[in-house]
Amino acid sequence: MKRAVKEYIRIEKNPHKGLFAFEWVVMAYLAVTLLMIFFAYTKLHNPESMIWGRMRVVAITASLWAVYRMVPCRLMVLARAVAQMALLSWWYPDTYELNRLLPNLDHVFATWEQQLFGCQPALLFCQQMPQHWFSELMDLGYASYFPMILVVMLFVFLFRYKDFQRTAWIVAGSFFLYYIIYVVLPVTGPQYYFGAVGLDEIAKGVFPNVGDYFNTHAERMTSPGWSDGVFYQMVENAHNAGERPTAAFPSSHVGVSTILMLLALRTRNKWLCWGLLPFYVLLCVSTVYIQAHYVVDAIAGLISGVAFYYLFMLIPKKL
Repeated sequence: MKRAVKEYIRIEKNPHKGLFAFEWVVMAYLAVTLLMIFFAYTKLHNPESMIWGRMRVVAITASLWAVYRMVPCRLMVLARAVAQMALLSWWYPDTYELNRLLPNLDHVFATWEQQLFGCQPALLFCQQMPQHWFSELMDLGYASYFPMILVVMLFVFLFRYKDFQRTAWIVAGSFFLYYIIYVVLPVTGPQYYFGAVGLDEIAKGVFPNVGDYFNTHAERMTSPGWSDGVFYQMVENAHNAGERPTAAFPSSHVGVSTILMLLALRTRNKWLCWGLLPFYVLLCVSTVYIQAHYVVDAIAGLISGVAFYYLFMLIPKKL
């Protein structure tokens, strides 16, 4: 134990001089969205706070880089990665601030869903399986999203350190690529669109174009399931704290969790892989059950997750 602690605080012989790849991807996203803010400045609700928020991210990144340069050790590498991962949820509402200026596209995706399945699975799934135990399993799966990220990141840091920076790069890069998609593709998902249209209309197969409705409305339907359940309350509290009518297609929950499973497989540790697998399956299914996503969102999340994993494994080749 003592030897392991010394390894984490041991000064590196050839410390990295600049930003790590997972920090560069943050700076790239920051720069791209900053340009969007300037171009749409007069139409945005809080452009000043968005700009100052980005300046704070730059300051945090620069400060951690400076500390690392003074004390270049593994523990500081972890601190730099944790800081950027912790900010991922802070970046999320930004996608709504930017994409609400565009016309909503939920009617297109709801129509595709109807054509593919002859119904709206997100509407019927919870009605067919209302049992308390099943509802709690679904909410457990959905709530396991960020813990899965934490487990994979910490496992790689502790037992596969040479792969840690690449792992952080893949996770961060995938998140921000999803965020870019959400900025330009305004789809809110059933929990917002069904409520805006009305469940009776949805059940009839009527999917009207709501245009810019979500530019001024952010009301979300209460999640289906057992409202007294522990995991139900966890999911609802998380939604109430930071959910916005955005980020439905493709499902980043499915996409990122798929990437985490591929990263776990890359470690060749069977305990990690088998331990994560049931939570992964529950998470993928739960996105439709709690009406956060259409089935087409989940399918696209699976496909994009695999694609993003291999994309970021290739770029850069040396890390």
